[in-house]
Parts: sequence; structure tokens; C-alpha cells
Amino acid sequence: MMSLLLSAQRVDLNGQLVAGDEVEGLHIRNKTASKYTISNSNGGFVIGAKVSDTVYISGLKYEVQEFIITQFMIESGRFTVQLVEKINQLSEVVVGKMLTGSLESDIENSDAKPKINFYDLGIDASTNIPPTQSERRLYDADHGKFVYFGLGLVINVHKILNRINGDTNEYKERIEIEFKEKCINTLKSEYSETIFQALTIPYKNKEEFFQFCFEDKQFKSVCEDKNKLNAVGFLLDKLKIFKTNLNEDD
Repeated sequence: MMSLLLSAQRVDLNGQLVAGDEVEGLHIRNKTASKYTISNSNGGFVIGAKVSDTVYISGLKYEVQEFIITQFMIESGRFTVQLVEKINQLSEVVVGKMLTGSLESDIENSDAKPKINFYDLGIDASTNIPPTQSERRLYDADHGKFVYFGLGLVINVHKILNRINGDTNEYKERIEIEFKEKCINTLKSEYSETIFQALTIPYKNKEEFFQFCFEDKQFKSVCEDKNKLNAVGFLLDKLKIFKTNLNEDD
């Protein structure tokens, strides 16, 4: 009877992140219950959950982790998650001349010459920016061998099966989340000082504020817009709402 009661209601679970590098400040989200928290300096966290809830863990250094809460986790009151580090790749490499700021030096350097060829330097490289791991997985899931059924009927069975079992949608969601994570970290780095000077909030709530922005339905369009003024305006509008909510909670 006690097990049935525990599985039917959400309880606070103690989670522990394990990795070979920093485990502080990772985002942990109960997607089913719309609950959110971040890990502490030791990788520990507490989040409300019940059996069958889906928990999502993300961070710039690590692969996305997503799993279902089990009855065993509820009964033990804790669980451990082993994180997998992302394989970092250079997004692009620019080979060529750089301006020094000295007009005389830059004029002397401005003579037109043929572009440097990677292969002349013995470098096996490409001018194309390589896809991320999630983008490669999406491509693999959405492509495959065609099956010919006669009468000109051709079906991509691999593509259909991946859409049915949800793999395609999962990879699309991961790509969108990675895009938004990169964007929120850029906004955090460039505009934190500006917006928190305009409207102050407690230091302990700053990470929570950026997650509040991250989960906004308009956030993706703000990132795609790439207009700095619009981005700052969005952050300030959200900060006003967030600060009002904090004051109401107090």
C-alpha cells in the first residue's frame, strides 16, 4: 500500500551527477511535471518526481541525458546519473591575414594574393562547418535505403520507421535544445551585467532567471532574430516579470 501511495504522488528525490569534470550548474528538468532545478558544486540536486515522470539533464560539456523515474528510485529516494562528455569540435578555422590596427602595417599587408590552400599546407580540412552530433543523428534517422515495390512506387522504409518510433522527433528536439542552450549562454555572458544593473535580483536567483527565459515560447525566435537590441529588450521584459514573481513569493 505504501509503495502504491509513493508512486501516485510526487516526492523529493536526491540526485547525484557523476563525471570527470565540473558538475555544477547543470540544468535538471522534470518534463512531465514542469519542475526545474540546477546541480550544486558536488553535482547533487533535489527534484520532485513520481513513477513514470521523464527527467531531462543538460549542460554544455555533456551529452543530454533523459530517463524515466522508476519505482525503485521512488522507494530509495535517490538516484545517480553518469554523465558523458561531449566531443568538442572546432566550429570553423580561419586561415589568413589579420588586421593589427596599425594603418601602415595593414596597408602593406593588404596586397592581393591567392588564398592559402589547406592541402598545400598538408592540412586535411574542409571549408564547411561540420554538423553537430545531434545533427548527424537526425540526418541518419531521416535517410536510408529505398525499397522498390514496382509500378514506380518507392518507399524510404528507414525514414518511416524512425518517424513512427519517435527517433526523428527526438533528434529534432535535441538540436533545438542545443541551439537554445548555446544562445542562453551567449546572452548570459554578454548581457548579465547590463540587465542586472537595470533591475537587481538576488544572486542565488540569477541562474533560475535564465532558465525562466529559456523555457519561454518566444525564446527560440529571439535567438534566431540575432538582433542585440531585441535580445536585451526580451531579457529586460522577462526580468521585470521574474522579479515581480519573486516579490510575490516573498
